[in-house]
Amino acid sequence: MTEPPFRIDTGGSAVPCGPDQKMLDAFLRGGVWIPNSCNQGTCGTCKVRISSGTVETSPAPDTVLSTAEQDRGYVLACQSIPTSDVTIDSVGIDSGTPHHVLRDIAGTVGAICQVADDTLAVTILLDEPLEFTAGQYVELSIPGTDTTRPYSMANPPSQDDKLEFHIRRQPGGCATDGWIFDGLAVGDPVSMTGPWGDFCYTADDPELGLVLLAGGTGLAPLKSIAAAALELDPHREIHVYHGVRFESDLYDVDYWHDLAADHPGVRYTPCLSRGGWTGRTGYVGDALVADLPSCKNFSAYLCGPPAMVEAGVKALKRRRISPRRIHRESYTPTNQLTAV
Repeated sequence: MTEPPFRIDTGGSAVPCGPDQKMLDAFLRGGVWIPNSCNQGTCGTCKVRISSGTVETSPAPDTVLSTAEQDRGYVLACQSIPTSDVTIDSVGIDSGTPHHVLRDIAGTVGAICQVADDTLAVTILLDEPLEFTAGQYVELSIPGTDTTRPYSMANPPSQDDKLEFHIRRQPGGCATDGWIFDGLAVGDPVSMTGPWGDFCYTADDPELGLVLLAGGTGLAPLKSIAAAALELDPHREIHVYHGVRFESDLYDVDYWHDLAADHPGVRYTPCLSRGGWTGRTGYVGDALVADLPSCKNFSAYLCGPPAMVEAGVKALKRRRISPRRIHRESYTPTNQLTAV
């Protein structure tokens, strides 16, 4: 006999939660939005306070959830499974950001293209359309395992019948070396869950320009954001900086040049931190500081390795951008605790 689900009461609504289901999954499938980012227990974005009831949860680093917070009943929703009915403090909802119900997704590989050294662009054709916000990601299920890996969508939400991913090989990676770079073929079925994440494009003041800072395959969600922004306003001022180590790591160069040719407000700047070439060298934050005397009238989105994101945030603050208009997403390989 199937064990009945537990109930999670949020103060304003309640959602069912299965005996092995994590709270975050239950919230999002039940239409209750709480902020979430990594879904790996490393960012602390989804922390909630348990008012009553019990949960089974993984230990959280002090840098993510302090001892004082844990003593007060805080847990990470992405790492916690109820062992009884649970009541939590009211969950805040950001009414300014559109949210979508989490669901299981099925599709078929439509295209695989090598776009740079150790980097593939993979397109999945969906069995049913998926609603998502530019900047979000899905978790791909690795066949034959209980393991998933997160990848951000590179296509805009208007293309809801397919998903485009930019995937860089991680040596020894379960998803990349063990599957995607080792046998994934056009026509293969793919299972996913999504959409996840609160790194979301918001259609703010159209008078504001956009600054997009990417490191490596952190370009993927920024490509989605740029396309979504231009669909709303083809004349939007957008500065795109893409940082990689070597010229062989660059990809989608023609796409961005064509976009800039079609939209005079778009400026694309690739930056190499190593290796010689005729273009810009150094880091994207430094290039931004050199190019823009002020970012006061901009919103910014940053995605890439943590060091690149933090340096980019500092560069933006030097150029007087409002902190509330800085949106960031950091990633590292899963074998180093998290991934995007």
